[in-house]
Amino acid sequence: MIRIGLIVLAVAAALAAVGAAVRVSPWWCFAAVPLVLVGLLGVFDLVQRRHSVLRNYPVLGHARYLLERIRPELQQYFVERNFDGRPFDRDVRSIVYERAKGTDAEEPYGTERDVYRPGFEFLVPSMAPCPVPTTPPRVRIGGPDCARPYDMALLNVSAMSFGSLSSNAVLALNRGAAAGGFAQDTGEGGLSEYHLRPGGDLVWEIGTGYFGCRTGDGEFDPAEFADKAARDQVKCVSLKLSQGAKPGIGGVLPGAKVNAEIARVRDVPQGRTVVSPPYHQVFSTPRQLVRFVARMRELSGGKPAGFKLCPGSRSQFLAVCKAMIEEGTGPDFIVVDGAEGGTGAAPLEFADHVGTPLTEGLLMVHNALVGTGLRDRIRIGASGKIATGADLVKRLVQGADYGNAARAMMFAVGCVQAQRCHTNTCPTGVTTQDPRRARALDVGDKSERVRRLQEATVASSLQIMASMGVTDPSELRPHMLRRRIDAHSVRSFDEMYEWLAPGQLLAEPPSTWAADWLAADPDHFAV
Repeated sequence: MIRIGLIVLAVAAALAAVGAAVRVSPWWCFAAVPLVLVGLLGVFDLVQRRHSVLRNYPVLGHARYLLERIRPELQQYFVERNFDGRPFDRDVRSIVYERAKGTDAEEPYGTERDVYRPGFEFLVPSMAPCPVPTTPPRVRIGGPDCARPYDMALLNVSAMSFGSLSSNAVLALNRGAAAGGFAQDTGEGGLSEYHLRPGGDLVWEIGTGYFGCRTGDGEFDPAEFADKAARDQVKCVSLKLSQGAKPGIGGVLPGAKVNAEIARVRDVPQGRTVVSPPYHQVFSTPRQLVRFVARMRELSGGKPAGFKLCPGSRSQFLAVCKAMIEEGTGPDFIVVDGAEGGTGAAPLEFADHVGTPLTEGLLMVHNALVGTGLRDRIRIGASGKIATGADLVKRLVQGADYGNAARAMMFAVGCVQAQRCHTNTCPTGVTTQDPRRARALDVGDKSERVRRLQEATVASSLQIMASMGVTDPSELRPHMLRRRIDAHSVRSFDEMYEWLAPGQLLAEPPSTWAADWLAADPDHFAV
């Protein structure tokens, strides 16, 4: 209201100055002209729908776009002086923004990356490129126990909860998913009308708080879960074990953001900070986990059921694989969340030091499933800073079947990384429950940006694969991705990492896996 009041004051001052110029002295024109321009600009900023920052911060918000306009020159200034010992990498955010706006263009002057820096990764082109497929491939999710399989897009909206995100942000994401034919993961914050209203496909995720399907004392409510999972928009159901940015601890939603609507969606008290437990009540052993995922599939009417985790102990995951074999069932999909993933609120030590990076996590989960003969029935999703087509292709090489993006999708709906997600004062209306701030996010404009971003990113990944001589993700191989080890040597992922053969752990575990395989107990999560 203060911001709108200032614009009203500017308009009033402009009118007064115009009146003074007419009635008192023409010298008042020097004050009237700038005041009129400021007033008109402020009114335009309030009514336009393209820029959330300007709707929340009329006039002042233009400073941000001025800095954005001169950023390439500033970036070049620092690159030329090489302050940190090497040139800047190309700003991924600019790629995402341009694709979301539909203005993605070729970049002049070649790469700004240091290709001789240890750790630099690159995909290997072919001397015989293939035509780019006209129709993006989809991934069939659904094992032998799944009655209603789902065809997943190559790139989808990763888990972000209503409550953490505003209603308009959720609406924009789901409307974009509906228009583009991809899925939105609800996050663990419950199934809201904003997920359901646009009609986009949903992966309904439940976490340790069982929000949206919990009893009064916080336990899992199977009846409420079955009722909501039966909705047509819900295509898959997912159990969140851990999150990449904060594995081993529960989520936190500050009480200031828990309004009546969020309280109703989550089945929690209004105005009280919501803290999810760090562990699940529905299982305590690998075998119980496998059985519960199977129960979720049954309660949902045979829809694909899976779980998400940031991997840690290899023996613990192998214990889950042993439980799948002994129980004769398992998840239809597993989403691997990398430690580099983002979050709106997490202890700094967890974000910086706990959890397995996505590359190592994917390789471990993929090889464990291959080695136990389960890989052909379980699909793997990857999430953790997937923002470009190259990111997606790299993850497919490393063992994923599809990818999920959160941060890039937030950029598409207007996030400027103000890092005020937990304060309820997000300047662009993305992560706030303040209705005056959230209204700045125009659902129609931002949903189209979400659709464009997903479409352009998938198209880029297909173009990259075609340049590698590949027409389908199933043809990608580890030797097609390489990493610089030092100034004089490069190795492929086929050379750097061990890749198990189908059923190898069941027949004769290699020495590098033998101890973990022996320690894996389907009835205990041994450390």
